[in-house]
Amino acid sequence: MSAFGPPGRVMQRVGPGVALVRRGWEDRVLPCDCMPNIAALWLDVRRFAPEVPPAVVISSELSRDSDLFIPDSRRAWIRLAVAVLIGSLGSVGMWSVVVALPVVQTEFAASRGTASLAFTMIMLGFGSGAVLTGKITDRYGIVTAIGLGIGILGLGYVVAGISTSIWQFILVHFAIGLSSSATFGPLMAEASHWFDRYRGLAVAVAASGNYIGGAIWPPVVNYAIETAGWRSTHIGLGIFTAVAMALALIGLRMLMGAGGRRDHQNAAPPRVDLRISTNALTAILSLAAIACCVAMSMPQVHIVAYCGDLGYGVARGAEMLSLMLGFGIISRIGSGFLADKIGGIRTLLIGSVAQGTALLFYLFFDSLTSLYIISAMFGLFQGGIVPSYAIIVREAMPASEAATRVGIVIFASVFGMSFGGWISGAIFDATGSYMAAFANGLAWNALNIVIMLLLLMRARQRLAMA
Repeated sequence: MSAFGPPGRVMQRVGPGVALVRRGWEDRVLPCDCMPNIAALWLDVRRFAPEVPPAVVISSELSRDSDLFIPDSRRAWIRLAVAVLIGSLGSVGMWSVVVALPVVQTEFAASRGTASLAFTMIMLGFGSGAVLTGKITDRYGIVTAIGLGIGILGLGYVVAGISTSIWQFILVHFAIGLSSSATFGPLMAEASHWFDRYRGLAVAVAASGNYIGGAIWPPVVNYAIETAGWRSTHIGLGIFTAVAMALALIGLRMLMGAGGRRDHQNAAPPRVDLRISTNALTAILSLAAIACCVAMSMPQVHIVAYCGDLGYGVARGAEMLSLMLGFGIISRIGSGFLADKIGGIRTLLIGSVAQGTALLFYLFFDSLTSLYIISAMFGLFQGGIVPSYAIIVREAMPASEAATRVGIVIFASVFGMSFGGWISGAIFDATGSYMAAFANGLAWNALNIVIMLLLLMRARQRLAMA
């Protein structure tokens, strides 16, 4: 058969999927992507391919990232479980010092006030660390922030165990508090990126690690001190927590995958627009956190001494404190469910009103049975307040700033707890009674309620204008 014909024209099909094509004055056998019964539409695909744009662009990264993370998925819940484990282990810094305080004071022949400065340094480190580790989380990811915290925590406990003076023991607790902070505020912010529908619940569960640690660590540390001494206990705590947290962090890193270094890059945008700058809203929430935590600190810090003054004994007060923390876990989980239904601002407002109600009961009832009941109520009412701030931050601010903003608010709450514990004691010294201290707590609680009401009214105004 003659091969003469116009250049580029299919002259003859010579087999399945191939055809004889005139290219210039040269005949070539080329592939033919066509149906055998549509010969008129046969094309030289090599000639026209560069001129035809592809209909669908498929990323070369698809095979590597095909297993994309889905919020609220089974993997998200597994991540959350590992986060709670890390939070429970990391919270040891907040609780061990309380148990070790008497024996350390005795060994160094220090005053109770001097020895108590170790707890003050823990709180200062925890508060400032919340901001620092929050910034690290936003920039480099939660794995990096917690990894640095693990190293500092382990080293801090070893140094505390070999301290040669009370001041060395006190100062090293700033580092211990700083390292513990990475497992609270930043972890709450990170957990908020893993969930959308159940975000409030996830944040509350992540925050519960601190309370779980409060229920587990004190008896463990007390037994270890009675058995092996406080120095060996601190060295052992440093080694154990460093190893256990490192293993848990490796598990979290595997669950997050190579592409999950900073989950906020793919997180959902803010849901609430209050028409307030992020800096202004952070300042407002920080003031609210100080107010609610000044009120919160009154029973938590002074319930043991209050029971001693009433003649019930400090052991009864310690039981009431444990009761508060136990019911606080229930409160945190419940507040998470509630926040997913009505939002963070309303949830915090409800918790603040309930906390004020419990404080009011302390003014009128002081029998042993009444104090047990009121303490359980107080724990049930206040446990969900602090996690609600993280939920509000995530609802109203960009995800890329969440850990830093939560850290700032957590720092304010720690300051409120520290100031509240001190001012309540100062009021007691001035009046000889805790009644005025409870009233002071109520006044600060009222300030928190006013702030939350104003934010809620602004949110409603925005909704009406939308």
